[in-house]
Amino acid sequence: MANSKPWRSLLKTVAKLAISGFFLYMVFRKIDYRDLLFQMRHTALWWVLPALFLFVLSKWISSIRLNLFFNSIGLHLGEKENLRLYWLGMFYNMFLPGGIGGDGYKIYLLNRKFQSPAKRLFWAVFLDRVSGLGALLFLCALLVVFIFPNTRIILSIMGILILACIAYYFIYKKYFPSFMGCFWRTNFQGLLVQIAQVICACCIMKALHIETHYPEYILLFLISSVVAIFPFTMGGLGARELSFVYGSEYLMLNQQSSVIISFWFYLITLVVSLAGIIYVFRSPFENGKATSK
Repeated sequence: MANSKPWRSLLKTVAKLAISGFFLYMVFRKIDYRDLLFQMRHTALWWVLPALFLFVLSKWISSIRLNLFFNSIGLHLGEKENLRLYWLGMFYNMFLPGGIGGDGYKIYLLNRKFQSPAKRLFWAVFLDRVSGLGALLFLCALLVVFIFPNTRIILSIMGILILACIAYYFIYKKYFPSFMGCFWRTNFQGLLVQIAQVICACCIMKALHIETHYPEYILLFLISSVVAIFPFTMGGLGARELSFVYGSEYLMLNQQSSVIISFWFYLITLVVSLAGIIYVFRSPFENGKATSK
């Protein structure tokens, strides 16, 4: 059984590579890669720098949010140690996606280092993800209302949104009472994370000299972020781009521009995640303080 684990990990990696490759094949059937390369070469790089800064800012806020969940289960990591661990998880998610992934590795490491129960760590990481997904869906709903100003659509979306928020609160309160102390802060931080990434996407659009249809492009960006959460591709590669291709077709946007927004965001994610390699060779808890109850 032990020998089968590396094979399962390898098969997962191969499967994710194959799915990403297939999705990219579908993307390039729809667009001209030469035009894509031309746009890449003519990107205004001075707009990429603030995009990079905003993405890093979003990840810093994400790490603070995750630490609040850890605090709720009695695991108190210093912010520096938690940030290092978060970056290590990002690296594993992007570059070693075949095994347990970044979230699974964080759970394993914290369980081994501080003997914090794996089940409680799992729920902390899971709820952290849920808060991010909830913020994405909330912003998507608001943009749909803005883009399609139809009374029936507005009333339907707002009704669903209100019911979903009420259900979310009461489910949280019933099944995760130990995390209620950080409910409002973590969900607010989830919104801040997504807003920072939305502004990051706006900077990328400015870099690509896109001046119109920002709400529509941002809606596609948020939808692609929801799709990229599901771990069946290499860090969302292919899934994001395919979402942009078909979404831009529906919203009558420029497909070339849509896909290049996604590629630039992926490149920024890749570069920032690469910094986590430091903590593959050096413990994120080195010279740090942490306590577990």
